[in-house]
Amino acid sequence: MSIIEIKNVSKTFILSKKQMKLNHTTNNRKVAVCDVSLFIEKGECYGLLGPNGAGKTTMLRMMSTLIKPDAGDIIIDGASVINDPSSVRSKIAFLTTDLKLEDNFTTNYLFNYYSSLRNISDEKRDRWKKILFDRFGITSFEEVKIADLSTGMKQKASIAISLVHNPDIIIFDEPTNGLDVITAKIVVDFLLELKKEGKTIIVSTHIFSLIEKVCDKVGVLIDGKIACIDRLENLTKDKNLEDKFFDIYVSVKGGEEK
Repeated sequence: MSIIEIKNVSKTFILSKKQMKLNHTTNNRKVAVCDVSLFIEKGECYGLLGPNGAGKTTMLRMMSTLIKPDAGDIIIDGASVINDPSSVRSKIAFLTTDLKLEDNFTTNYLFNYYSSLRNISDEKRDRWKKILFDRFGITSFEEVKIADLSTGMKQKASIAISLVHNPDIIIFDEPTNGLDVITAKIVVDFLLELKKEGKTIIVSTHIFSLIEKVCDKVGVLIDGKIACIDRLENLTKDKNLEDKFFDIYVSVKGGEEK
């Protein structure tokens, strides 16, 4: 049964003159996602793989109701991101490195604050907070301001706070990007724990090893379009994921050049 249905979704952005210059283009319209359809099963760990600028973050932001699709719709556990975004938000956790925690507050304060927004009881909040803080080694730093935390600790705090309501659907955009190997392993191990618990997880990344360690199924996104969707074991049957990805990439880009 599909718990997430992405149906013919597209998104185009209007570029500023500065953005046009940075993108080396005279076209002020950038198609970030083009007619993407895919389905994610309950309890599945789904990897969205692609190079920088492929449209991965845009796709996840639409799934998380931060931006609306120009066309198509996304249904998450029966709720539409267009018609019922508040219900979608109640069902998901979304973590991206682009969303920063407020520097002047502590992790403990922010966890309590966001729990109150979710109407979580103090007893339930404290029990779940202890589990997450102990798991990520946050307890010793819970009263330190975000501004004074290391990059790795900020990422772990962000993960904990994004999961205050312990949702069944978790969307992570580049969860290990910029982390040292120790912190990255802690995050990967935690994703595997969530997977064992039956959570539905969507991970967007360009890191092949992360996909290979945690994902059941992979969608390859290139230039805003789905180039391939398959189970991980099928993609890696004859070669590793990195080599398979480059085969797909060359096939798509080479076909465009002909």
